[in-house]
Amino acid sequence: MVALLLLSCLVVGCATSTNKWVALRSTPRNPLTESLGLLTKQGPKPTERTIQLLRRYNLHESLEGDRRELLAKLDEIESRNPNRENVYAQAELAYVSGKRSERGKHPKQALEYYGAAVLHSYRYLFDEQYATASNPYDPEFRRACDLYNAALEGALRIVQAKDSLRPGTTQHIRTANHDCQIEVRLESNDWHAEDIDHFEFVTDYEVHGLRNHYHNFGLGVPLIAVRRKHEGEDPREEYYPADLSFPVTAFLRVDLAAASRNADQTAVLELFDPLNQPTVLVANQNVPLETDLSTPLAHTLSQPALDDNRLSTLGLLKPDKVKQVQGLYMLEPFQDDKIPVLMVHGLWSSPVTWMEMFNDLRSDPQIRKHYQFWFYLYPTGQPFWYSAAQMREDLASMRQKVDPEGRYPALDQTILVGHSMGGLVSKLQTVDSGNDFWATLSEHPFSELEADEELREGLAQTFFFDPNPSIRRVITIGTPHRGSEFANDTTKWLGRKLIRIPTKLMQGKHQLIARNPGFFRKDAPLDINTSIDSLEPNSPLLPVLLTAHCSSWVKYNNIMGEIPAKGIASWFTSGKGDGVVTLDSARLENAESQIVVPADHSLVHRHPQSILEVRRILLQQVAELRSYTYGDRIEQVSNPSGVPREAVREPLQTMPALLPDEQMEVARGATAVLSR
Repeated sequence: MVALLLLSCLVVGCATSTNKWVALRSTPRNPLTESLGLLTKQGPKPTERTIQLLRRYNLHESLEGDRRELLAKLDEIESRNPNRENVYAQAELAYVSGKRSERGKHPKQALEYYGAAVLHSYRYLFDEQYATASNPYDPEFRRACDLYNAALEGALRIVQAKDSLRPGTTQHIRTANHDCQIEVRLESNDWHAEDIDHFEFVTDYEVHGLRNHYHNFGLGVPLIAVRRKHEGEDPREEYYPADLSFPVTAFLRVDLAAASRNADQTAVLELFDPLNQPTVLVANQNVPLETDLSTPLAHTLSQPALDDNRLSTLGLLKPDKVKQVQGLYMLEPFQDDKIPVLMVHGLWSSPVTWMEMFNDLRSDPQIRKHYQFWFYLYPTGQPFWYSAAQMREDLASMRQKVDPEGRYPALDQTILVGHSMGGLVSKLQTVDSGNDFWATLSEHPFSELEADEELREGLAQTFFFDPNPSIRRVITIGTPHRGSEFANDTTKWLGRKLIRIPTKLMQGKHQLIARNPGFFRKDAPLDINTSIDSLEPNSPLLPVLLTAHCSSWVKYNNIMGEIPAKGIASWFTSGKGDGVVTLDSARLENAESQIVVPADHSLVHRHPQSILEVRRILLQQVAELRSYTYGDRIEQVSNPSGVPREAVREPLQTMPALLPDEQMEVARGATAVLSR
């Protein structure tokens, strides 16, 4: 235990620890709770404004009688004297009556009232028969929106309780005056009805694990759609984690013409993906949807498959265990017209470490419009160059699955964001190895190596590689480009004691040495078995990576952390830095931009300044894109290993992704961030 605590000093900067992302509320969140007294003994009851309207028509005593009769009288008054105040009162009274019926365990009756409340609030907001426009400055206008949302949610809860809230089904609701057939329709190009296992309600949950909660106000009911695996899945769907949740907003579109005739009608419950459609067209108005992007994300993160502590610790101490789940992950649908941003975690960590940044970046409409976010999970106990080789292979495999014919140019604008050791893994995707990396192992040509074919190929993939032609930018955050002083004799010894080296790796090493006596250098990195060893300042591959030939089409950005030198970190490091990586080690000479933020190693990638800087870079990248074609010229690269490699296509131009007005819009967003 003491050894593990000491080792944690080394990797404290990378590990995240949040087990509780969401918690169930004792009662669902409802903006009408206070104004309508929903939780009081005397409630639910209408507002004083509605009671005043009833007094004006001498109907206030009817509140204690049959609510159906009261609503029918108001409907008769409304038919003779149409005005928004009357129809609002109908909506409010119907909703309060629905709440009372639900409290009295009469769900069928409650459903009727909720249906009436949705209809009347919809009329208040959109019916063109009213001579005067609605007053957006009147609190009643927002309450009408809240009534629509709350009544629709109340109705959906009753339907959901019968397991009937499913796309492709039709529901029947009887209101006081109408029969209504409601078709449930999923309005999404990315998700399909068979993808959805069930829905949960955002208002049932409170988010704990995310610093910021992104909830946009409008119309509709924000839902959590829990995905299920099913037969006939597209190959790209293998990149979704188990029990993935995604945001949906339910909006009921009412036939106002039928409603005005008091006729039976057919309505459509539209289930929108707010990531791609944040607004809906109603009565020639572009209406914002009520959306919540953070709660479904937190719901996903609360699932056992994404237990950060388990993944991080297994990845460090038992790398073989994580190999079973290693690879690329998506938390939203693959979209061929959006630029991938691939986030790569660091030592003793997992993709969960990126959720703060992901949550903030995804809240930006321009970033949502142009980017999709991917995450890479890998075992962090092994030397970083092995992880880089595996990531190289995983990226190639994914491209072959999702775009075998190379038809999606947005994928050729990929951006990597790496924290800590993940920055080294990312940078290794963009350099030409030449013979330099192999030279750290041996002075002899690779062709003279004696080894089994599988082992030989594995070595070739690790030490001989081309830059990935699809990657355009790498953002490194808190990355030890020159190693970390935390990787000293003590921590390396602890690492060797605690980290279980993959058996296959150790067997391969022994075979190579036995079959090739005198072939390898005395200080060859074959003796480096753990990630901690690979990160020491004297690690032979670090200076090679620093001076390696970088792709001409790749740009680099760098973010470093700095805190006062104190506490345990000051025992192991000298000089200014984030407590794990010094500024001297974190600097990157060829970076297009380089900033220092006041954060330690564990928080540098989650610090608001870092997130703003990544946002600025992403917006600037989109603003710079003008034209793009695949290059016909083949870059000539050396291949000392003799193992066949795919030719590298060097891009000659950049991509026309934006119309002029979009270019200006994105450029303004980038400039706004820069000016802060």
